[in-house]
Amino acid sequence: MRALTVDLAHPGSLSLTELPDPEPGPEDLLVEGLAVGICGTDREIVRGEFGVGGTLVIGHESLGRVISGPGFEPGSLVAGVVRRPDPVPCVACARGEFDLCRNGQYTERGITGLDGYASTLWTVPASYAVGVSSSTGVLVEPASVVVKAWERLDRLALFGFDSVLVTGAGPIGLLAALIGVQRGLDVHVFDLAVDGPKPDLVEALGATYHRSLPDHQVVIEATGAPKLVARLLGRDLVCLTGVPSTEVVPADLGQANRDMVLRNGIVFGTVNANVRHYREAAAVLDRADDDWLSAMITRRVPLESYREAFEQRPDDVKVVLEL
Repeated sequence: MRALTVDLAHPGSLSLTELPDPEPGPEDLLVEGLAVGICGTDREIVRGEFGVGGTLVIGHESLGRVISGPGFEPGSLVAGVVRRPDPVPCVACARGEFDLCRNGQYTERGITGLDGYASTLWTVPASYAVGVSSSTGVLVEPASVVVKAWERLDRLALFGFDSVLVTGAGPIGLLAALIGVQRGLDVHVFDLAVDGPKPDLVEALGATYHRSLPDHQVVIEATGAPKLVARLLGRDLVCLTGVPSTEVVPADLGQANRDMVLRNGIVFGTVNANVRHYREAAAVLDRADDDWLSAMITRRVPLESYREAFEQRPDDVKVVLEL
């Protein structure tokens, strides 16, 4: 099989490699890899900014076609879950909530300790596979992240809300906005893009696009921009999904603290997802307009041109590498 590998000890070592075909176990699916989505985490791994030692098959946003295995018909489209529980296990993993692992000993396909899905063949335990209905199923992994964000918002927003602000119109932000629209909420999206696909995608959802920051109190933050995060502290309920740089920014933490206490405010972070979030993400995509989802995928790159998939271009929203 062919696979995209990186030597984590050597930045820039991304290469297309011939590897032995995988051998599925009795509980595994054997899957023909069709596509992987490329995100900021993949680019960080390739640049040597994430991960320690060893050679890794990268790719965690997967789409494949089942060849054989239990629970799925041959020819079915599936996506693979990324995270696996730690072997200890911690209190969260012991309860099946491995996406909330407390001791950091989890593993993740294509990210931490486990080969990923950027290969022409891969295996996955059937219990960690989720059926999808079309090629836009490659968006299931990022959609699962925001499904989890919404699940946690529901648990924390005891006051209820009918309007939400999403900051950032990248894939996570757009999928968060999609779910808000599907829930019948008044959805507002803030981004700095003046033209290109982002404003059109937001407006096609029926959401409102802003280039200056609105004063909404329930926020899903999807940029990871430290200066923007600092401005959001003190609002009623803020979900952080972006992973920021280590940039130091000025912020009046005393005022933010005061605002949060006096408003009974909540700020929380969320990343990755559990199996149930993947299943709900597949349902979210099924309910969405497939043409809109396809428009989110602004570039599809063939495997032979894989280096182009890791370039960031001005009008990119989601880049997909076709295997």
